[in-house]
Amino acid sequence: MKILTTAKDVFHMRNDAGKYCHFSVGVPRISMLAGPVSKSLKGKYALMTLHFQTPKLRQFVLILFVFISLCLSSTVLAKRKHAPAGRGKSARAEKGRRLSARDRRSARRGDRRSARASRRGRGGRMSARDVRRQRALIAREQASSLKSLERRLHRSLTKRERAAELRRIELSHRRAIEEARRRAEAARLAAIARQRALDQAMRNEVQAFIGKDDIAGEDPEVRRVAINALGNHAGTVVVMDPMTGKIYSVVNQEWALRRGFKPCSTIKLVTGVAGLSEKVIPPVEVSESERYRMDLTSALAHSNNPYFEQVGSRLGFDKMVTYARELGLGEKTGANVSYEFPGRLPEMKPGFVMRRMFSYADGFEVTPMQLGTLVSAMANGGKLLVPQTPHAGREQSKFNVKVRRQLEIGTDVWQRMVPGMVGSVNYGSGRKAYDPAQTVAGKTGTCIGQGGWVGLFTSYAPLANPRLAVVVITQGTDAHRHVPAAVAGEIYRELNHRFGTPTNMQVAATLDDEEKDVADADAAETGDTTTTGDSVETQAATAIAPAPTANKPAENETTTPRSTVKRVVMPIEKRSATASAPAPTPSKPVQNEPATPRGTVKPVLMPIERRVPESQKQDGSNPIASKTPAAPVLPGDQRPRRAQPDKH
Repeated sequence: MKILTTAKDVFHMRNDAGKYCHFSVGVPRISMLAGPVSKSLKGKYALMTLHFQTPKLRQFVLILFVFISLCLSSTVLAKRKHAPAGRGKSARAEKGRRLSARDRRSARRGDRRSARASRRGRGGRMSARDVRRQRALIAREQASSLKSLERRLHRSLTKRERAAELRRIELSHRRAIEEARRRAEAARLAAIARQRALDQAMRNEVQAFIGKDDIAGEDPEVRRVAINALGNHAGTVVVMDPMTGKIYSVVNQEWALRRGFKPCSTIKLVTGVAGLSEKVIPPVEVSESERYRMDLTSALAHSNNPYFEQVGSRLGFDKMVTYARELGLGEKTGANVSYEFPGRLPEMKPGFVMRRMFSYADGFEVTPMQLGTLVSAMANGGKLLVPQTPHAGREQSKFNVKVRRQLEIGTDVWQRMVPGMVGSVNYGSGRKAYDPAQTVAGKTGTCIGQGGWVGLFTSYAPLANPRLAVVVITQGTDAHRHVPAAVAGEIYRELNHRFGTPTNMQVAATLDDEEKDVADADAAETGDTTTTGDSVETQAATAIAPAPTANKPAENETTTPRSTVKRVVMPIEKRSATASAPAPTPSKPVQNEPATPRGTVKPVLMPIERRVPESQKQDGSNPIASKTPAAPVLPGDQRPRRAQPDKH
């Protein structure tokens, strides 16, 4: 040993062979190595352990430790960097899952509006995703442009040169965006101009067809109202009687009889009838969720496509086609016209989406006259009528109803369809056809057909006593915004005075049991044994209405309209219980009264004597018997038909 160095507990020594030895002090267990070094280390160095190591090994271990630490730190930093993005994505996904159905529909509606606005060139705002994509594209182009410029100049760019290059790239992008918007706006305006030209050409064609219509046998008032309601829209109107099949007017007969249209959502009437008949739609629909309910009534009112697609998928293709043919689709109606288009039913072929036929009517083609007979069958309880136009005078005076066939569909099926059709007009998609004076039942339809947009509305009214069935079909721009429903609504409102629900409903001509008993008792007291309850039924009126005075004759009275009741009130004489004097007559008899139409009930109020209570008969006192017969009372003092005992 030459040198022995001590530093705290570590000693280094160099032996004869030129190697360094490492001594550690304070180790409880003694481990001595054999050799010349152990022999020379005796005494106070006897407790040392010798380790033969070189400085290169320690350097290697240190470098390895630093390298591992750097690797671990980079991994940790990477995890921390990506952790917030992952948490943000999961939070957004969780928030999307928590959205309600209404919020999701609103979001989709907002996306559609923004997309529509961008296509139309309005609303320059872009979505957040588009903004990020645009910024990333600009940043990539700026970086590549800066690198290419540095390679071309063979030096790094100064701060001013870098800023100028970035501004140049940003301005070029802005000019490109503005140019793209100008091109899109020009394309939009060109498309609008083309559509307007097509609409104008179609409207001119419709006006030419209307001028060629055969109006023999049509109702002039109904045709005038229908033409005014249609206006300059490109469409056709059919107005008929749903109970007899009589055609009042057909505006644009070329479209109504000889051209087929896609029925769109009006096919849901066929889907609903088929689903109810085949028990696919339960008699009582119970909603599983309290927040969102969709039954047949709501689906018809709001024209819900998924509901009818689900019903149709359970119904099947063959049954749907069978019911459509049974309801008159795919065949001629039998109207007395020169030519009629029979329509078309769907065929199963490759690429045909079956579920769309139940809601969008893919594969169907119908005429407005076929829709008129369909809705008439729903109004009259299942009779598929033959529409007829009374051309000759004899046909107009005596119209014969022709029934093509009686549909084997239960009454409960038609009744289940009524609330949805009424709801469509009152609060659903056909609100523009609403008439406050009567109840209208109808169904709307809007979709893209063979030649563009098609709008339909088929309906009947009034609900209690159907008198009119109106079908309106429009094409092109006039098919948007439920224009057919508005046209039909105007027709109903204009013809309400003639075909609508009367404000004074028809008065019943039959008496109930109580009124029969009172009439029999009155006849027995007056001694008229021939007047029975049956004869009183044909002479008495059951409604209380203001009557004309007895002093004025009914000379200027005009003929009452059809299905109304003509009321004549006779004066009432106060008569005693013992005397039965004849009733006084009016001062002037009604001689010039015109005859009422056939089938009209003419009620006449008969004179009624005043009845004496039983208590007065027993006492023998009769204050009324001493009085002379009273003069005819005024209308304000007249009593009701039923006699009541005097109260003392």
